[in-house]
Amino acid sequence: MTTDVVTVDLDDTVIEVAEVFRERDVGSAVVLNADSEVCGIVTDRDLVVFGQEFVETLERTVVNQVLSPVVFTVSPDTDTHELARMMREEGVRRVPVVEDGDLRGIVTLDDLVVVLAEDLENLAALIRSESPSRMVVD
Repeated sequence: MTTDVVTVDLDDTVIEVAEVFRERDVGSAVVLNADSEVCGIVTDRDLVVFGQEFVETLERTVVNQVLSPVVFTVSPDTDTHELARMMREEGVRRVPVVEDGDLRGIVTLDDLVVVLAEDLENLAALIRSESPSRMVVD
């Protein structure tokens, strides 16, 4: 997981969120309510696709009107394979990591691919180490 999570407030405007994305060079942020509880994720896609209907009022449109509500969160000890299954079933690319009600990080599809690729590399190394030598034939 990434622990340096970019967050925005539920009542931030779409313009403010876009500025955060530009400044932090990210394409998403976890949305927090007034009690600092996770209530959604907003992505650059949300701003473009759903923000289209608010073009005339972007300065007054708040992130609450365009965010993707959080379907689920996970704890820091969630199993990687279980997380992959949940993300696939829910069709999400980002999942906030919450512990005791506090945001601890975020897991992205990219994070998950890296971990699973490392698992495959380790498995391949094990198979190579236990396989008989192979003779190369020209």
